[in-house]
Amino acid sequence: MTFDPCWLGGQRLPEVTVHASGALAQTIRAELRQTRRVQHEVEVALCTLGRLEETPLAAWVEQALPVDGLGGEGFLVMRRGNHLVVTAETGRGLLYGYFYLLRYFEWMTGDFTVVERPAVPVRMLAHWDDLSGAVERGYSGRSIFFRDGRVVQDLTRVRAYARLLASIGLNAVVLNNSTVGPAETRLITDHLPDVARLAAVFREYGITVHLSVNFAAPIVLGDLDTADPLDGRVARWWAAAAGRVYDAVPDLGGFVVKAGRPGPATYGRHQADGANLLARALAPYRGTVHWRCFVDDPDQDWRDRTTDRARAAYDHFVPLDGMFDDNVVLQVKHGPLDFQVREAVSPLLGELQETRFALELQVTQEYSGQQKDLCYLGSWWREILQFDTTGGGGPTVAERTEMIVAVANVGDDPNWTGHKLAQSNLYAYGRLAWDPAADPVSLLHEWAAATFPIDDRTRAELVGIMAGSWLTYERYTAPLGVGFMVTPGTHYGPSVNGYEYSASGAYHFADRYGVGVDRTVATGSGFTRQYPEPLASRYENVHTCPDELLLFFHHVPYDHVLQSGTTVLQHIYDTHFQGYDEVEAMLVRWKAIADRFDPAARDNITARLEGQVANAREWRDQVNTYFYRLSGVPDALGRTIYG
Repeated sequence: MTFDPCWLGGQRLPEVTVHASGALAQTIRAELRQTRRVQHEVEVALCTLGRLEETPLAAWVEQALPVDGLGGEGFLVMRRGNHLVVTAETGRGLLYGYFYLLRYFEWMTGDFTVVERPAVPVRMLAHWDDLSGAVERGYSGRSIFFRDGRVVQDLTRVRAYARLLASIGLNAVVLNNSTVGPAETRLITDHLPDVARLAAVFREYGITVHLSVNFAAPIVLGDLDTADPLDGRVARWWAAAAGRVYDAVPDLGGFVVKAGRPGPATYGRHQADGANLLARALAPYRGTVHWRCFVDDPDQDWRDRTTDRARAAYDHFVPLDGMFDDNVVLQVKHGPLDFQVREAVSPLLGELQETRFALELQVTQEYSGQQKDLCYLGSWWREILQFDTTGGGGPTVAERTEMIVAVANVGDDPNWTGHKLAQSNLYAYGRLAWDPAADPVSLLHEWAAATFPIDDRTRAELVGIMAGSWLTYERYTAPLGVGFMVTPGTHYGPSVNGYEYSASGAYHFADRYGVGVDRTVATGSGFTRQYPEPLASRYENVHTCPDELLLFFHHVPYDHVLQSGTTVLQHIYDTHFQGYDEVEAMLVRWKAIADRFDPAARDNITARLEGQVANAREWRDQVNTYFYRLSGVPDALGRTIYG
């Protein structure tokens, strides 16, 4: 199957000389052999610092280098007259410098100096792929790694994918689903030679491979009758397993763990016991355990409003802060629920003080349209990354975390992401992981310019269609941060009461008088106390809680007046009509420029937007009808609501 080169399809450079050695320098040379040549007066050189004297700008570059150096992944780009030099301390930094050059060369005019260093050291994509080829929460076809119980033989597409990831600054991948089934458990035994083949391809682009492992592997593989983390036999089993894995892949990044059943709690042990078991097995190899903090009460009763799913991660992990080994990283979802299109930022991201942690995002659009609906998430992610964890001028999430992880959105569809425009989310994730202060709209312009051979006016119109699509999606789905209201299982499309009486903890508690989840200390679950002051008081007070999170933190009557000046119920009506109208307008705007795109992109985007109109209509009508029937209060503007 042929596949779309994504944003690396048509870039051009003049002749470039490379003054560097090593495996990644060879990758750069191979890249340059495939890059289209253009006539240009600028002489371009790529060099590591040790060979800087081989370039004409050596003296200028040495003066411009940061006092603390470029680090293992940073680079410097300098132009003086007709000479342009990209330099780095390492091959990985030089590779990122090459892709920077590829991205921006046509705009590199005049003399300038740019220094780039990633803000976050580990920038990872996690794949929820199974050996069968299925992808959990995958909306773009089947796995590019696995098929029919084994690693694919032809790794051509995997190499192209590694190139895509390196081009946006990502340096780590998880190959398989964190929900590790019996077949996938054998990735650390039977399939190690094939894992090594995958790792070798990613290594060409400076990307480190990680594996998700089954905490119960000693039992599943039939070697032991227990997975108790304090049992010496279990510790020895994992030490031997880690040795075999690192014999096959010496630079493996480590293991990812979602401890289920059995997990440490099965044996009366806490989460740190489980994580430290694996950490000690990996320590001789400098491997890291990524321990996912996705925990909740599996038997939550909808009748009991004192039990709150949002509290679970904090309640489990804050008491253990400082008890984890140094090579354990707690992987914390951006919100306390489950990748909702709007929810509060997880208090764990501010309250963990003595434990390493990673921010976890979701590029695959599980709750944000599933790559059927256009929903550009760059703006949402930047809000999360720039969130002040103290509420009073303290460090942001981006400043506190040393790793960023996101669930990947690619599959074997020809355009990688199902919806052609969903490529922008993968691009934006990588660029924001490198620079959390990057402007999301500027990133859209970058992506569109590198992806489509279109003129500036067409690109501006496309970006205009896409830039506000996250807020549009929010408007026609669950209101004011209440979350969910989705079809159970699939999580696509509306089902207002779909989870209302389940054990999921995903409730909205709507009745004839009001809606929302009371998470206050005064009358609710007490979740607000998990935040520091002044955030706790801001969320606790119904009058200071941000409108967009009101129903996440409070149960309020329908006539409660928002800070915007409208009532909650009228806001629900207004935003659902507005969201639908905006989707219709997106389709109209797209059709006006669609003929300027290649047929495959044109047809794909048109079909997806037409489907989004239908989905937005269902959301609008079902949500509005639900609240009209419940409250008996009509729309103040007299628009059609189906009673």
